[in-house]
Parts: sequence; structure tokens; C-alpha cells
Amino acid sequence: MKRTSLLLSLLLLLLPAMTNAQERIDLADGSRLNVFMVQAAETTDQPAPLLILMGGGPGNASISRDTSMWLGGGFAQRGWTVAVPISPNNRAFRGEENNGKVEQLIVELQKRDSIATGKVLLAGISNGGMSALEIARRNPENYKGVVAVPALATSVVDNRPLNGFPIYLRIGGADQLGWADRFDETVGALTQAGVDLDAAILDSAPHMFRMNWESLDPWLDKVK
Repeated sequence: MKRTSLLLSLLLLLLPAMTNAQERIDLADGSRLNVFMVQAAETTDQPAPLLILMGGGPGNASISRDTSMWLGGGFAQRGWTVAVPISPNNRAFRGEENNGKVEQLIVELQKRDSIATGKVLLAGISNGGMSALEIARRNPENYKGVVAVPALATSVVDNRPLNGFPIYLRIGGADQLGWADRFDETVGALTQAGVDLDAAILDSAPHMFRMNWESLDPWLDKVK
């Protein structure tokens, strides 16, 4: 966890500061979810598309705040309104209950005039990338795609709901957790399910890495 926090701090120094604000959102199940919001930088008369971005590790307030600033800021510069939810139980957004809270969050945020209705983009880092894949499997028709930087997948899980679904996957070649060793397994599981997959290993990159926007931007244009 300390290593993850250090890497996030270093990445923050590489990007311009973005304004983010923490909000408390009332959900349909009677609970409240704390969320860091980063507003789209583009000024238009049209509502901005929504991106749900989930941080790594337990998805706590510190990690979510840092994620909203360095990666959320990059998406906001490209016209997305970004919401980075804080896990209510330090379990990221894994599992049915936490998956459901993200779905409820989307419903509440899309009631705002500044946020577009319709399909939403999911993104996540590490445990957050795994959460994004779980949420997408539940109702893929509700989402534009998933940016998983990084994430893992296995054929033990039923990935067939993601047939034809766009996924952008990157894993660091020098991943300290050994995730690069499971790249082929992950690609195989998703490809077998018919996923529209854009996947690559980043040479010498660690578990947490600086986003390669030159690679991601064309993919975002396609799904946006």
C-alpha cells in the first residue's frame, strides 16, 4: 500500500493540477457514497459524458483522491466528467453489493443537467480495474467500454456477457505483483469471450504507470 501511494504521488507531479471536489451522494438503497468529482475541462452547451474511475487497493479516500487528480484530470481534459467513488468498506468496488452501488451512483449523477444520459465509460486501476470488469459483466449494454490499467481476467469467470464489448487493457512489463506473467491468461480469457480487446504490455513499466495518452486517445475517440 505504501508503494502504491508513493507511485501515485510521483505521477501527480507529472500532470497539471485539476480541481476536484468531494461530494456525498444519496443512493437508492438508503446509503451514501463519497465521491471525488472532476468536471470536464471543455466548455460546451452540451452535457459531458460520464466516466466512473475506480482507484487501486482498497479504494479508500486517499487513493481515490490521488486517482481523481492524476488520472481523472487527464480524462477531464478530454471532455469527460469524472466520478471517483470511495469504497464504503475498503474492498474497492468488488462484489455484488459494491458493484450495485456504482450502478446506483450513475443513476443519481445522470440526473444532473451537466452530465449526459446514456452509456457510461468505466475505468479502473488494479483492483479498480477488476471492479470495472465486474460491473461491466453485470449489464454491459449500459457502458461504452472499460479502461483497465491494469486488471486481470480468468476463464473461471463467465466473460461471455462481454462479447463484442470494448476493453482497453494495459499491464506493466515490470509489474511488482507479477501481473505481467498473467497477461496471456487474461488476454486469452477475454478473447475467448469475444471481447473487442486492445491489450498490450508496457515495457519496463511498474504496476502503477503513467498513462500513454497517445495510445488511449484513439480508443477513447472510438467509444465516445
